[in-house]
Parts: sequence; C-alpha cells; structure tokens
Amino acid sequence: MAKKKFFIAGTDTDAGKTLVASGILEKARQMGLQTVAIKPVASGCEQTPEGLRNSDALSLIDAMTAELPYEQVNPIAFEPAIAPHIAAMRANKKLSVDRLVGYCNGVMMRPSDLVIIEGAGGWRVPLNPRETLADLVKQLNIPVILVVGVKLGCINHALLTVEAIERDGLKVAGWVANRIDPVMSCYDENMMTLRSLIGAPCLGEIPFLETADKKNAADHLDLTAAFLG
Repeated sequence: MAKKKFFIAGTDTDAGKTLVASGILEKARQMGLQTVAIKPVASGCEQTPEGLRNSDALSLIDAMTAELPYEQVNPIAFEPAIAPHIAAMRANKKLSVDRLVGYCNGVMMRPSDLVIIEGAGGWRVPLNPRETLADLVKQLNIPVILVVGVKLGCINHALLTVEAIERDGLKVAGWVANRIDPVMSCYDENMMTLRSLIGAPCLGEIPFLETADKKNAADHLDLTAAFLG
C-alpha cells in the first residue's frame, strides 16, 4: 500500500480530533500498518520537568507505532489554552505556514504506511495576520478527514467546514461523527441529515464514550473508504 497521509480537522474546538486521530492510528496498527503522527502546534500545554507537554500530542505518541521525540511530534507548544496566534503573540513568537510545513515534512519523510497530522481548533484557525492553519494543508496538499462533533448546531458547522475545505481545493477523504452530547435531541435525524448532505463517506460513528480512548474509538471506525480513495 502506498503511504497514506491525512490531515485531521474538526468542526470546532473539542469536536474530538485527538480521539479520532488516536482511533485511526490504533485501527491502522491493528491492520498491521506502521504509523506516525504530528500535532505541529498546540495550545494548552502543561509545564513538566521535560518541558511543555500537550495531552493531545501525548495521545498521538501513545497511539502511533513509530518512536519519535516529543519535540518532533509537537514542535510548537504554548502553555495557555488560547488561540495559537494569540499565544504566539503573548510569547513574542512568530507562527508561519512555511515553518509548520518544514516540521510536517520531517515527519512525513519517516518510514511509515500512514501519516496523521492533527490540526488545532477549526478549519480557519489563524496563525498570523495573513495565514491560517488551512494554508498549511493547502501547501501540504493532502486529503482531510473531518471530525464532526455531534451536538446542536453540528449540521451547519459540518457543511460550512466541508464547503471551506473543498473551496480551498482539497479533498475530504471522509468524516467521522463523534457524539459529544449524550442527551442530544433527534440524534438519529441529525445523523441522517449529515449522511445525506456530506458527499464524502462516513468513516465511523463514535457514540458518547464514558471511557474515550484509542481502542474504544477504533472499534467504531472503518477506514476502507479513506484508504481506497
């Protein structure tokens, strides 16, 4: 199988990008594939004796088969849980697409069958006054897997995000429904609407999980359509 590369985008912050990314990595491992992942920029990191650490990046490290140093998996880390471009301004640092492309290319060159690049927030998260995280994906020119956080309002968020991705000239390889509101009204009707209006294949429907980990997520994923697309 030729190496597959996917960018994991979300309809919003806390849509479940890391859960789905980790589940995809776990599912690929179960299929006997070698995997590698990167979260190029992360806010909301904790100070540790080893330096800043982000829980999302640590989840990717736990789920992928390759062994990489933390700094390669999460090369840009900010402590405050705020928008990356604001965190960068406060830290007097500059975020740029070119810099992130370099980090991603370094990981993508590693021997593997699958590369997962996890975004931050939604599709149009700013990096600086001129660039957004979407510009990174455009430069990398890789397909996108969209994580839809299923809650009230998710249909609008999902359709707008798919429209933006496709308008940017990129392919939506598939989408994953992640139920984040266990008491959402009309859940089945919302899922039916999403399936009928999103042209890309649904790669899985993750129910609300009391234990949201890579193995539980992987049980609800089918990557066939994305891998064959």
